[in-house]
Amino acid sequence: MPRPDFPKTITEFQHRFGTEQACLDYLTESRWPDGFICPRCGSQDYYWKAQRQLFQCAVCSLQTSVTAGTVMHRTKQPLTLWFWAAYLVTTVTPGMSALQFQRQVGLSSYQTAFTMLHKLRAAFVKEERDKLHGTVEVDETYIGGAKEGTRGRGALGKVIVIGAVEVRGEGSGRIRLKVIPRVNGPTLWGFVRDNVEPGSTVRTDLFAGYIAGGDGYIHEPSYGDKSEGMPRIHHVFGNLKVWINGTHHGVSPQHLPAYLNEYVYRFNRRATPMAAFQTALGLIAERKGPTYRGLVGVKSGTGDYQHPNPTEE
Repeated sequence: MPRPDFPKTITEFQHRFGTEQACLDYLTESRWPDGFICPRCGSQDYYWKAQRQLFQCAVCSLQTSVTAGTVMHRTKQPLTLWFWAAYLVTTVTPGMSALQFQRQVGLSSYQTAFTMLHKLRAAFVKEERDKLHGTVEVDETYIGGAKEGTRGRGALGKVIVIGAVEVRGEGSGRIRLKVIPRVNGPTLWGFVRDNVEPGSTVRTDLFAGYIAGGDGYIHEPSYGDKSEGMPRIHHVFGNLKVWINGTHHGVSPQHLPAYLNEYVYRFNRRATPMAAFQTALGLIAERKGPTYRGLVGVKSGTGDYQHPNPTEE
């Protein structure tokens, strides 16, 4: 039996997922389209514990919550709120900041909004995803506010982000983005090996780090102006910076990788944004996502947790 379909408009979404029971039914149908199967023994005989909203296996007595293994695991927030969060993150074109989400749904706590959206972002990372192939443009850029320091590569105080994009005729295919600690040959080609299939054509600029070390790839240095030789990756970088500064008003280096994951996921599914909804909730693979404590860290010498700055989003 196929998974349940997904509403195509915001009106249909509101009508379909307006109650906790409707959301619970959707989760159940999505996770067990052919009926509940015990994850321990494989039995399909069970009891439904309505008060606690979980399945109990009739053979081995294992109890399984409908939200177990998803980003909603052990949540204290209503399922309807999680569904709205996933819908807004995956379908609203410019994305959704925690501050916007807090205001849109009327949450009293910025901390709650911040944590929920980061849990959803954690679900965007697909393990062992397919590598890029064909002709691929690769370059780096620098993320961060204007600061004094050396211009160009090695810009002081900024975060280095390397990116790759598939060339698809006049357009762009899939992309990959990653924060890297330094700009040198081993780091640059290490990223390529992790994200691009061997034998592909890798198009870069003339930086010395790219010139040596491209074994297993067809290296195609781009001469002349970057915007002409590698227009796609620079278009990706330009839109990334507009999104970070526009939607989120800048993000901290600590959380930048999570935002890059969201940007990559949304870009690669820009033609079918509705398909991202189940993945965001963690229904495709088990993704519990980070806790708030794990996100913000502990202040040295105290038990207090740092509260993220709402102005960053």
